[in-house]
Amino acid sequence: MTTHIMTTHLKPANAGQAAEVVRWAISEETPLELIGRGTKRSLGRPFQATHTLDLSEMTGVTLYEPEELVLSARAGTSLAELEALLAENRQQFAFEPTDFGPLLGVDAGGQTIGGAVSCNLAGPRRVKSGAARDHFLGCQAISGRGEEFKAGGRVVKNVTGYDLPKLVAGAYGTLTVLTEVTLKVLPAPADTLTVMVRGLDDAAAMRVLALASQSPYEVSGVAHLPAGLVGGVGVDDVAAGGGAVTAIRLEGFGPSIEYRAGKLRDLLGGFGSIAELPRDPSLALWAAIRDVKPFVAQPERLVWRLSVPPADGARVVAEITSQLHGDAYYDWGGGLIWLAIDPGAEAAGQQVVRTAINSCGGHATLIRAPEQVRASVAVFQPQAAPLAALTLRVKETLDPKRIFNPGRMYAGV
Repeated sequence: MTTHIMTTHLKPANAGQAAEVVRWAISEETPLELIGRGTKRSLGRPFQATHTLDLSEMTGVTLYEPEELVLSARAGTSLAELEALLAENRQQFAFEPTDFGPLLGVDAGGQTIGGAVSCNLAGPRRVKSGAARDHFLGCQAISGRGEEFKAGGRVVKNVTGYDLPKLVAGAYGTLTVLTEVTLKVLPAPADTLTVMVRGLDDAAAMRVLALASQSPYEVSGVAHLPAGLVGGVGVDDVAAGGGAVTAIRLEGFGPSIEYRAGKLRDLLGGFGSIAELPRDPSLALWAAIRDVKPFVAQPERLVWRLSVPPADGARVVAEITSQLHGDAYYDWGGGLIWLAIDPGAEAAGQQVVRTAINSCGGHATLIRAPEQVRASVAVFQPQAAPLAALTLRVKETLDPKRIFNPGRMYAGV
């Protein structure tokens, strides 16, 4: 006789209903897949969960005080909706969250604020403003014991002593069900301009990015696109030169930007020809860098996200691409590498990537790959034994029955 396991898709309308679902799952000892709108569903290790807890109905802004620079919203609220609201008040999420939708085969603009925080997403401005967790003030959530709780800023201090928002950001839904988040917001810049140095190889570009990053000119984005990827950003003014582009973003008021751009031209003029990109094409360029647009149109390629010391970026890419057929570009001054490699040598490719970054203390995450590949290689950076033991203890404290996204990051967690 064949036994059929019924799968359920549960969509609570509020935190109370979500807590009921969690308590039911605990009583049945059955895991839950936690999703917002599912835009990052294929990010991470595949895992078995016959029931899905869908938070996309839990939407709406619960607090917005522009003068206090704080916003609270239910976890299922569209990030695009919140960004539009902030724009009306000339404010922004300064951490500039990445939209992985198109890279992972779904529409742009679909992710939720809960998903962005859970994955600790941050774009090019991280070099100046930090990651999502640095702006995550507080939350309301449900633990793996079925308890609703509040933690962090603008609420009563969490009695466990954990800085729980910092733990939850970047946990990919493996520790709690986020039901509401509170974030710091900041004024949006009045204007944006990009200084571009054309025609540099990777090693020279890293020197330029280091000079710009260490300068007193308050840069808010430092990236390098090799010649073969420049066309992929979809900005005509960037592709017009035909060669590699090393990009430095300046934000603020017009006179300040003009002054700082002039100083950067003087500082970097000896490296190559310099051009400037005004506001609208600048916004398009940095959005493309943020959302990994150069690799969107190559869905068969595996995409890795590498974090390394900026001084080692060019060497790491050279070591990897000498053994694998791939392309890479650099963000965060060379500290973030987006790498696309051709399919066909997944296990060997993982070994090449991790060997290259281990020599400089970096870490690597496999962002896009077919399910069978994500099941067979380490998607997230393998943890040293003491850190793995700590991760397990945190999981056992917050989710003792392993109800939430079990195995999405690491087996057994």
